[in-house]
Amino acid sequence: MSIVQRIFPIEPLPIHHSWPLDDQPRRFELGLILNCGVTDIIEPMEVGELGVHHAGCWDCELADDTLGWSGGVYDIFGLPRGVEVTRKQAVGFYAEHSRAVMERLRSYSIRHKRGFTVDAEIWPATGGGSRWMRLIAAPVCDGDKVVRLHGLKLII
Repeated sequence: MSIVQRIFPIEPLPIHHSWPLDDQPRRFELGLILNCGVTDIIEPMEVGELGVHHAGCWDCELADDTLGWSGGVYDIFGLPRGVEVTRKQAVGFYAEHSRAVMERLRSYSIRHKRGFTVDAEIWPATGGGSRWMRLIAAPVCDGDKVVRLHGLKLII
């Protein structure tokens, strides 16, 4: 391996870090640009194909781990839009190393009321190999208690 390859690796290193909630407007700017509610109207030709923007919005109620996904998230995971997906099933699509990092950041996010960003490798339901997505998440608080996480998932 040349010195240039060691200094500038061909593959970018995955992002995984937390950030304070007052940084949320900057982190979610992409979601405003994409406007997932509008772009989800345009569905891919078949299950497993990606929608127009390769991104979607999601949320998770912490009381019962109920997931809410926009159409783009179903596309990313290679699932038919609108099917019920449990959090346990969704986490099962993550590659082990990505799942471990995501779970640590998720716990930290809930405990410390901080958002997080992580690049995660997933194995879509349709097969055909893995893909990388960026998960951007922020807690939603009711008073002093975190009750929900929400955010964006996008192909990178």
